[in-house]
Amino acid sequence: MPQPVAFMVMPFNLKPTGRGESTVPSEIDFDLLWFRVYRPVLAELGYRPVRADADVGALIITEMIQRLVLGDLVVADLSLPNANVYYEVGVRHAASRVGCVLAAADWAQPVFDLAQLRQVRFPLPDGTVPPAVAEVARGYLAEGLRPLAAGVSPVFAAVPGYPEPRDPEQFAAFADLADDLMAFDADVRAAYLAPRREQRFRAEAVLARHGHKHAVRQADALLLLRLLRDLVGWQAVLDYAAGLPPEVAQHPLVLEQRCLALAKIGDPAFAVAQLEALLRRYGETSERLGLLGGRYKQLYRVAASAAERRRYLDLAVDAYERGMRADLNDYYPTSNLPLLYRARGADGDEARAADAEVVALAACRRALERGTADEWVRPTMLALAFHRGDLAEAQRLADAVAVEGAAAWRLGTTVQDLRDVVAGLDDGEVARGLGVVLGRLEGLLVDDGAGEAAPPADFVAPRVGVEPPGVLGTPPHPGGATS
Repeated sequence: MPQPVAFMVMPFNLKPTGRGESTVPSEIDFDLLWFRVYRPVLAELGYRPVRADADVGALIITEMIQRLVLGDLVVADLSLPNANVYYEVGVRHAASRVGCVLAAADWAQPVFDLAQLRQVRFPLPDGTVPPAVAEVARGYLAEGLRPLAAGVSPVFAAVPGYPEPRDPEQFAAFADLADDLMAFDADVRAAYLAPRREQRFRAEAVLARHGHKHAVRQADALLLLRLLRDLVGWQAVLDYAAGLPPEVAQHPLVLEQRCLALAKIGDPAFAVAQLEALLRRYGETSERLGLLGGRYKQLYRVAASAAERRRYLDLAVDAYERGMRADLNDYYPTSNLPLLYRARGADGDEARAADAEVVALAACRRALERGTADEWVRPTMLALAFHRGDLAEAQRLADAVAVEGAAAWRLGTTVQDLRDVVAGLDDGEVARGLGVVLGRLEGLLVDDGAGEAAPPADFVAPRVGVEPPGVLGTPPHPGGATS
């Protein structure tokens, strides 16, 4: 009987992790990981271990698919979010009922769909895979690999009878699901395109019509949360998130939105606790650390004593700095640092503030050059113009706000930071000039937000009991965050 073949799917050569935590190596030598960990374990378990890049032919997609389909076992390393590895896992899941094992370093953060599947995890504190680290990793891998090799593919588990022709009733149910999702998409688009005075009421109607549907709750919960966030308010976000199925409610982006909503309705301390738990569970990203910094900044602004203010200020700075280091191309955490450095006034903080301005401005310009759809990039550049004391740029951007409206520039979120910047300026002439620009922006904010929106005369809300949420909220940074 021929010896079974184990086909290994993983990156090769030296790859950066892109992570900033002290517990995560900055790079991984995947060649050493293969030779010192995966290959000896697979051989010990009785397989002929073959790696994806073992020969040039394996780079041809036809041969790659053949190996994924015909291999007795496929092991995929998910330590880094690698598109090729993810694709190859999907091919194997669709091709074979059993025999696919997902493995990763214990600090890995796979995309959420794969994060829900069982994995073999092993410690990898050193990306050079020294002998002592390799020995421990081999122990974890050998213990966990064999039982998972018999696990059933999620494709075969989800579709009874796959890959044989499906029951006609299954097709009918799928067609109904597709109809629900198409109707939901159309109603969401209509709500965003409606005149501003109608948007909230149309968003509430979308929630009433679709929020209870299984298809929407499973597939489009994030889009509905964004709609509620943008057009209704933070309490509506919390109310809807509370009723989501557990597997959806634990999605990292849902948790981020919930933490931000908690802070926005007046409970930043509880939001901090939730964010710290989120970071421990899913790891650090610039977005999550920016969210954490923003919550500490809230607490800093309302602290009752000088000691409390300094403690929260230091915590905010630390979170934003970690967010900056996590991704220098994400201007969100970095753009919050200049104001906080100058408020703290420690040795070297002025130089740190100037450096942060340069990094954040470069990230904003890069985003614009790449044609970003991020609605926060221009408000961030407005704030940076104030930080730099650049009166001409601040006036130019204020002219754009006057043309496009305060809502398009998210002034409701930005203006408090602008007030703080002006209040902290040492140059009296610059402070007076920016104060005039600030007064103009505040006037535009009042004009744009005056009055409570009322439903249009011909608008008929569905007769479904949906309690009206609180005041209109300001949308966060894309993906969830704001300062």
